Amino acid sequence: MSYGSSSRHPRRPRRQGGLRRARPAVAVLTALLLAGATGCNDSDPADDAKASAPGSGSPSPAASAGGRGPATSAPSQRPPAAKSAPASPPESSAPAKPPAPPAADGPLRGKVVVIDPGHNMHNQQHTAEIDRSVDIGTGRKECDTTGTSTNSGYAEATFSLDVAHRIRKILQSQGATVTLTHDGDRPFGPCVDERAAIGNKAHADAALSVHADGAAPGQRGVHVILPAKVKGGRADTAPIVEPSKELGERVLGRFVQTTGSIPSNYIGHNTGLDVRGDLGGLNLSTVPKVFIECGNMRDPQDAAQLTDDGWRQKAAQGISDGIREFVLSRS
Repeated sequence: MSYGSSSRHPRRPRRQGGLRRARPAVAVLTALLLAGATGCNDSDPADDAKASAPGSGSPSPAASAGGRGPATSAPSQRPPAAKSAPASPPESSAPAKPPAPPAADGPLRGKVVVIDPGHNMHNQQHTAEIDRSVDIGTGRKECDTTGTSTNSGYAEATFSLDVAHRIRKILQSQGATVTLTHDGDRPFGPCVDERAAIGNKAHADAALSVHADGAAPGQRGVHVILPAKVKGGRADTAPIVEPSKELGERVLGRFVQTTGSIPSNYIGHNTGLDVRGDLGGLNLSTVPKVFIECGNMRDPQDAAQLTDDGWRQKAAQGISDGIREFVLSRS
């Protein structure tokens, strides 16, 4: 992880086409009187130029006249045309993101899950930004941290985003609406208070933050962090403590069953459950939320699992199964 104050181990570091301006009243009246005698159409050269310009949104002269050729009237037989204002340039805009796929039919249709990939792979280039403190309700803490990594350099932020993508795919296939707090598309963060706010705004049925720990070698296994009962400032976890505990227990049980991992041998007294009141992502949440530390990146045995593609798929499946069970149990 970590967002920790814990001292148990060190951390590593429209375009809109031009509108035809109306001619002065005298010019329009004169044009109407001449129209029967000359057989000309009602667009002046400036308007024709605009209509034939690419992207003007107006049909070409040939199209608007049903394929007729240009008018044969002499220019001297018509009054001078008022100059039209130039067409407004197209507004620049980024390409629209493709629409989200429709929710699949399944047991989780209508349910909302927020997955929070821990840290951000770009945090290390923005240390000043992530070091600034933010309000976590009961105090202040850094916006975010860089997270840890394996000894071979596989980053926790890379791991957490990969597993989050897998969880999203599994839950979407069962009908859930899944939101990620970030998708590796931000320069840093989001900060811990914003991560909580994203779940709250979504009115999530469940929220989960994905991490891996950075403890000493020999300290192994998975643990789930539950919110403590805290109240202060913007923090009041009383409504979410019990449902979050149920969420955590279900996720932990399914995770251990699916991956073969052991509950942590260094946190939670071999229960695999830890309660903390110093994490903004939990303190500020108004929806059931837990953190999962999928293993210890500094232990060789755990690191071998965390870096294995097949194992990460099992981890995502176990987490997804636990979330599904929790959400359905409260329907």
